Amino acid sequence: MPRSESSSAQLIVGGAVALVVAALVLYPVFYLFQAAFDVGDPNVRPPTAYGLDNFLTLPKYWEIMVNTLVVASAATVMALVFGFIAAWILTRTNVPMRGTLEQLMAVPYYVTPLLGALAWSLLGAPESGFINQLWRAMGGKEALFDISGPLGIAWVMALFEGAVAFVMISAVMKSMDPALEEASQVMGAGRLRTMLRVTLPLVAPGVLGAAVYVFAEMLGSFSAALVLGSPNRFYVLTTAIYQLVSQYPPRMPLAAAMGVSLFAIMFGLVFLYRRLTLNRSFTTISGKAFRPRPMDVGPLRWVLFAVCAVYLFLSVFLPMATLMFASVQRLATVMPTLSNLTLEHYTTAFSLNAVRSAMGNSLWLGFWTATIGIVLTGLIAWFIQRSKLPGRHFLEYIVMFPQAVPRLVFAFGMMWAWLVFPIPIYGTLWLLLIAYLTVFLPLGVRTISGVIVQLDRSLEECGEVCGANWFYRIRTITAPLLRPGLVAAWFLIFVASVRELGASILLMGPNSKVLTPAIVESFFSSSSELTAAMALIQTVVVGAAMLLFLISTRRLSRIES
Repeated sequence: MPRSESSSAQLIVGGAVALVVAALVLYPVFYLFQAAFDVGDPNVRPPTAYGLDNFLTLPKYWEIMVNTLVVASAATVMALVFGFIAAWILTRTNVPMRGTLEQLMAVPYYVTPLLGALAWSLLGAPESGFINQLWRAMGGKEALFDISGPLGIAWVMALFEGAVAFVMISAVMKSMDPALEEASQVMGAGRLRTMLRVTLPLVAPGVLGAAVYVFAEMLGSFSAALVLGSPNRFYVLTTAIYQLVSQYPPRMPLAAAMGVSLFAIMFGLVFLYRRLTLNRSFTTISGKAFRPRPMDVGPLRWVLFAVCAVYLFLSVFLPMATLMFASVQRLATVMPTLSNLTLEHYTTAFSLNAVRSAMGNSLWLGFWTATIGIVLTGLIAWFIQRSKLPGRHFLEYIVMFPQAVPRLVFAFGMMWAWLVFPIPIYGTLWLLLIAYLTVFLPLGVRTISGVIVQLDRSLEECGEVCGANWFYRIRTITAPLLRPGLVAAWFLIFVASVRELGASILLMGPNSKVLTPAIVESFFSSSSELTAAMALIQTVVVGAAMLLFLISTRRLSRIES
């Protein structure tokens, strides 16, 4: 195909992708901004008056702003440390049971911060937490452990978002030629120096992409702060917004103004990311074949194994065991009697039609969001990183906007946007599918972009010189090389969709219930023991679905090979 025809094909597809992104993001964003500047009657649409009063009110909430930045910053640092160390151990060393550990390291992500927050509230609540109950039984007076403070909330958020950083960074490390690290060691550099001076700079796009995404995710985190902070009257922006939306009368314009205020922070993060990666080469995959080889770290491999095992214990096994322990008790206590044990909470959960329907809806939405999402976000990432289409950098800012706004507030914009849409889809699964595709655009684009920047352009240029058209090059050259990133993106989007709360709680209808909001409703309206049972059911269902996906992926890989 001549270069002009190839450019035309890229222009057509790129224009279509840009229009889809604009429809998904800018349409509800317009209504979100409209609400933020509304100073008239909040119950009337369109607004009767516009002004800056809502934004001028924000300084009164400075303490909440500080709380948000402290929690988000601390959680991001901890998550990146967890993610990078685990990715380096499992992709670069000969740690025992490396394959099994690599699969398990992704488990904290689909365990979900909500489940983790519920478990750690049972463990570390200052009065009723199991840890503090044991401490007082041994003679202690004051609470030994308080999970409801800012560091406790950040700790729980980092435990479960650290898996996001791990998946994003490890996908980049798998695509890096290990000969570069071997050359460093041949020159006399030690393992630690090689990791800091060679590995870390080469995976900087993945680390920076993970940092941008994780920090924005922490800013918009809702469930952990709600479960752990609200009883102690510790609020961050998202829980403050929830209070503004749920109180009577609701203060929607002020909530929208709080959400829009995060937009500037996200733009600053994206700008910083682009400045750090601009004019620097991160290419590590070329036409020369290589086979990844782990380093022999000797007896140190058991220490590294213990590091991964401790992380898994704190983020998976301890929370799961805690919820299982609580879910089989009539009243959760650290030392139950035999008469206190029961399975009635599971019976109640499975007997509810709403719970069964919500479970099926969540899996359906997760599958289609992930499948459509990797196609859409893969194309977006390629156009941003590889093409020369005008406006591609502006497209990246549009894609990242949903991550800058708490999903609860973004859902508010979507609610008003689709209520006036000619096709009646409000309250249906189709609207939830559109919402999920929109809010998870940043996740897919960041995950795939971190791998794309490592691909040598000459690989695609060789195909073009040989006469392959653009579609054929994408299908036979780019997509196979991007497989680690595409699989990681599918996994992350699926799990994020099944566990989604903020975008669901305002948009679901009577016939489109999903599971996570149902768990939250149980937390506020019933016992913690029933809530624990429902959270465990969600985890088991998601785990079974992911196991089926991994088995199918491996079989397809064997057939292709």
